[in-house]
Amino acid sequence: MKSKFFAVVAVASSLVMASAASAQERHFRFAHDQQLNTGYSIAYDIFSAKLKQLSGGKMLVDQYPGAQLGQEPQLLQLVKAGDLDFAIVSSANTATISPQAGVMSLHFLFNGPDHMVKALGDQRLFEAIRDMMDQTSQGIRVIGLGTQGLRSMYSKREIKKVEDIKGLKIRVQATATEDATFAAYGAQTVHMPFGSVYTSLQTGVVDVGENSVNVYFVNKHYEVAPTLNITEHEANNAILWISDKLWQSLSEEQRKWVLEAGRDVSTQEPKKMFELETTAANKLKTMGVKVVTDVDKSGFQKISGPMLDKLAKDLGPHADKIKTLIQSIK
Repeated sequence: MKSKFFAVVAVASSLVMASAASAQERHFRFAHDQQLNTGYSIAYDIFSAKLKQLSGGKMLVDQYPGAQLGQEPQLLQLVKAGDLDFAIVSSANTATISPQAGVMSLHFLFNGPDHMVKALGDQRLFEAIRDMMDQTSQGIRVIGLGTQGLRSMYSKREIKKVEDIKGLKIRVQATATEDATFAAYGAQTVHMPFGSVYTSLQTGVVDVGENSVNVYFVNKHYEVAPTLNITEHEANNAILWISDKLWQSLSEEQRKWVLEAGRDVSTQEPKKMFELETTAANKLKTMGVKVVTDVDKSGFQKISGPMLDKLAKDLGPHADKIKTLIQSIK
């Protein structure tokens, strides 16, 4: 009888302990609109692992990829409303809630992968973007920066010089900077959610898409636009968010953990992303996709270069400061 009694006590004790441990754990939702094996999922991996480590397993982050919870504009609204804990969203789509964020979409603002990696890991740039959002939006806080590489144009045709896109319908992200710059190139800009790009390329609603190499690869846009033209005209950067509602509920120690995990994303994700870009480009070539590397970028730069200062100033003082800061980072 005693052995049975002790066995029952042991089981009861273990259940209590398990329940207590479970009560100490807290799960959070982290959403984005891309597939796995992209820059966004890399950001999630870095962030969730660091937060779990720092919190001793008490703060656990669950991933919702592939627009399960909505496209980027919807994710921003969910975070602002406090209905979503964390999200990573392109700086271009962030312009829907803070137009000055469009500064990150200025063409040839970054002079290549190395410059982007260094700039995104610079604490001064993080603070400038954080301050911009703190002063121009509510309900949402910046905790890190990331990227999906450099955007290039893809179509059924080769694009080797700026004249090749004159009159073509090109899907762009909905920012004033992109509308102005592509129009200056002579193209017609079309806005649509990312999830509609494949079908629009397939049906001819648009002639050209533009995104990073890996995004083009994992979303199989090569099936409907089999020519990838390496224009590298624009950064494909992103911002890591936390809802203000969640932030206010955290202790000072937990906030430090969140910021440290976000800092790891800023310093680690960009380099990993460009490694993924190289891998994707090599895979595309073996699959028979035409990758045009000899694009004459000088024509694009000749048009967009003089627009940089004016567009940044037109967006506002935060945008102008961010543009100047990025250009000063060598």
